Amino acid sequence: MKKLLFAVLAVFIMTSLFASGRKDNTAATTATEPAAVTEPVTIRLGGLKGPTSMGMVKLLDDAENGLTVNKYDFTMAGSADELTPRFLKGELDILAVPANLGAVLYNNSNGAVKMIAINTLGVIYICEKNGNTINSLTDLKGKTIYATGKGSTPEYALRYLLAEKGLDMDKDVTLEWKSEPTEVVALMASKDNAVAMLPQPFVTVAGNQLADLRVAIDLTKEWDALDNGSQFITAGLIARKEFLENNPQAAAEFLKEYAASTAYANEHVPEAAVLVEKYNIVKAPIAQKAIPFCNIVCITGKDMISSVSGYLEVLYNQKPAATGGKLPAADFYWSYE
Repeated sequence: MKKLLFAVLAVFIMTSLFASGRKDNTAATTATEPAAVTEPVTIRLGGLKGPTSMGMVKLLDDAENGLTVNKYDFTMAGSADELTPRFLKGELDILAVPANLGAVLYNNSNGAVKMIAINTLGVIYICEKNGNTINSLTDLKGKTIYATGKGSTPEYALRYLLAEKGLDMDKDVTLEWKSEPTEVVALMASKDNAVAMLPQPFVTVAGNQLADLRVAIDLTKEWDALDNGSQFITAGLIARKEFLENNPQAAAEFLKEYAASTAYANEHVPEAAVLVEKYNIVKAPIAQKAIPFCNIVCITGKDMISSVSGYLEVLYNQKPAATGGKLPAADFYWSYE
């Protein structure tokens, strides 16, 4: 009987020791196991050579130095036509392009494109070489204007502003469209009394090359003078709906990092100008002069929605094709706020 009792006690003690040891091992493993690590999302950005990309340069530089939450792969082009096919094929995630193009792509893709921010307000000017004949929009009647931006913000904005002054852009002026602002600057250099419609920073580029260049009309001031309840928006940030659905947190972080980048560009102009040259947009001396006139912003949420919707309504009422034949529905706008 005693032998049986000792045997039972021995089994009980060994079992207790084993259980106690197993519990300690589990606790130690749990304590030392690292928390799950989320891999940074690589966001494929696209932008145009000009103010639409100038607000990104600090973000891109920070990303190179490992200072951003996301990783970024940036593609720059001379025109939106070079970027949109890749965007629609899913090869790019976010584009900085003319604001109305976002509406066109939304309407032509069954809502697969979203507007996530305004990134550039008015930056377009009418310039005149070797003359003082243009002092108002009505003075453009009978003129030939060299310009870029056919089918996007420059064309539709000028068409609207001329119409408000009683001019028909198809009859009263002649537009010669070029693919890039650098072509327009070169043309102005070779022609006397040339008139051009140019965005910043290329107005500054032209001014540096042509001593007799004069900025005749600021289209933003002309737009504001109409007091039509909208802002003159040059460009915005659009994103693929699929990307936003799969990466909402990464998209929100991007907008925060982008906002910080635009603030840096506006508050630290000389340093930002160096980065503008680093990313082959324009030379630093040009950028330093131009940035204060580039209206670089990051407007999101309700402010974005009210400004963009008002702007698109103006364009649509003037020419429905400007927004893709109809105004985008409410789900065109995306916000993390």
